[in-house]
Formats: sequence, C-alpha cells, structure tokens
Amino acid sequence: MSNKLVLASTSPFRKAILEKFGVPFDTASPEVDETAQAGESAEQLVERLAEAKARAVAEQFPGALIIGSDQVAVIGDEILGKPGGHDKAIEQLRAASGKTVNFLTGLCLYNSRTDHAQCDVVPFKVHFRQLNDSQIENYLHREQPYNCAGSFKSEGLGVALFDRLEGDDPNTLIGLPLIRLIRMLEEEGFRII
Repeated sequence: MSNKLVLASTSPFRKAILEKFGVPFDTASPEVDETAQAGESAEQLVERLAEAKARAVAEQFPGALIIGSDQVAVIGDEILGKPGGHDKAIEQLRAASGKTVNFLTGLCLYNSRTDHAQCDVVPFKVHFRQLNDSQIENYLHREQPYNCAGSFKSEGLGVALFDRLEGDDPNTLIGLPLIRLIRMLEEEGFRII
C-alpha cells in the first residue's frame, strides 16, 4: 500500500482544505501548461489538468498517492479562469452578476507505484446576487482575488456576492472536493478514519 500522500499544488487554499484530514502530506509544485486544447470542454479541461498535475510530480514521489486538482468557472459556455488582474476581475464579476456560475473541479488521485489514476469532475453552482460597480470595486479592493477562478474567494468576503450555493461538498468551491477524495483514497486502501 502507498502511504505517502502528496498534494500536487502550491495553493494555500487547497493545502488548508487537505489539512482538515489531520494526516501528514507533502506538497509539490506541478509544472503544467494550463492552456485549453482545441475543442476541449470545461469538464475535459479540468479532468485532464488534474491528472497532468498529479503525474507531473510522480517522479519526485515514487510509491505515493498524489492528488491533482484544477478548477474553472463557467458562465454559459464561457470558461472563466483566474483573472490575473483587476480589469479582468471586474469583467468576470460583471458577467457573473445576477447569474448562476458553474464551478467545475477536476480531481485526480494518482498512485505512482501502480500507475493507477482515479479522476472525476465535481460540480458546484454559485448563484450570484445582482452586483453594481461599486460593490464589485469594493470587493476587489478588499479581497484582491486575482489568483482565484471566477474572481472571488468563497472562504472570505466572496460570500457577500452570493444569493445561494448549490452542491454536495462546500470544499469543492474552494478547489478540493474532500468527500470525493475520501472515496478515492479508500479505493487505494488509505483510510482517513
């Protein structure tokens, strides 16, 4: 059985979520090109990237269970990634105002000893309030969520932007679906409780 657990991410949000398990784990930075491929759906993109991130660090961690994750926000057919800056964040939050945004989180548990990968895409819906430009500017000034898909942090002040949330696991919205991850780990013989 693989007993070393590795999070293939440098996200402080994913790290904090995984710490809820109370088990030791390492983190590693996966070097993966996150560009969507031609004709790739949002679901295909996040699943492919989650697996690519897990496999990208496998050589450093032989005999480990490696967790890869990737997330996008989708409005209609448009994929919203991380805004990277203020102007793009304004554009994303204006587009989300009064709408339902689907967050898709790709999750992969890769066993580097057996070369077995379990991958899934876990959805979560966020119903946004109607937002005016002042609310958007105030939020962005206070939280600066420029490295977050959809331009908000649900674990912080971002909750003020929502009417309601819809999904099975609130951790999914932050980027690591723990309920699904527990099942994957158990399939590999790794018990959390």
